[in-house]
Amino acid sequence: MGAWIMPKTLREEFPSVLDVAYNDFKNNTHVVDIMSQKVMMIGAERFIIDAARLMGKYHVGSLVVEGEDRPKGIITERDLLTRVIAADKDPKKIRVSTIMSPRLITIRPLATLREAARTMIKEKGRLVVMEGRTLVGIVTSSDLIKAIPMGLEPFGTVNRYMTKQVAISSPFERVIDVAKRMGKERIGSVIVKKNGKPWGIFTERDLLTKVIYDKGNLEGDVEAYSSSPLITIKIGYSVDKAAKVMVDKHVRRLPVFDGERLAGIITARDLVEAYAL
Repeated sequence: MGAWIMPKTLREEFPSVLDVAYNDFKNNTHVVDIMSQKVMMIGAERFIIDAARLMGKYHVGSLVVEGEDRPKGIITERDLLTRVIAADKDPKKIRVSTIMSPRLITIRPLATLREAARTMIKEKGRLVVMEGRTLVGIVTSSDLIKAIPMGLEPFGTVNRYMTKQVAISSPFERVIDVAKRMGKERIGSVIVKKNGKPWGIFTERDLLTKVIYDKGNLEGDVEAYSSSPLITIKIGYSVDKAAKVMVDKHVRRLPVFDGERLAGIITARDLVEAYAL
């Protein structure tokens, strides 16, 4: 008797128009179609304060470090938090070369978006797009979520990917203390509560743009530099709809609510992880 073969499901036997469209999309869209071609650079011997101000001025989360014939590294807002502020180092005295990451996570311009997403999640960093030894662009999690196709595949809901333990701050906590906590815990944001309720959010980007670049007061209350009102989504939101909210509202983090209760937070990188599966 021959081996019994499990019959295909209807979905496998008769793929829907949306499934076909999705497969066509993911196979024909490449890194070159979504990458940022304008890459901010900085010299290795510049000071960290210069790097922080450049990132704050241009609202970017990283700078590629110049090399002789190819980039020699990358420095990110997370490096600033963890290796400088959390370590109690003076950004006016520390050189970029001492805290930059010398290992670049590279990808080809013609790599698929799924390949880019998987590389980003596996290597845990931004993708530097190289054509041979030439730098041609950079890809961030924000770039990738702009390309997540709406309604073309059941990515699932944010419940699976969100972080349920959310860092909380009072509005009167000092900026420097919040920044040090973010650096030590390697998190990109804290939710600010007022009168027992979530009121605003303070992020790595707020630290760069509102405090360091705009010469704000590190000793001041975090409330003054936080973003409010919160842009939120409800528990059960689909991944693609959450991505659309992020893109439309120009944010990289969304607090997730279950009724009046803060249930978690989801980031652009979390959505990339969902897309990478």
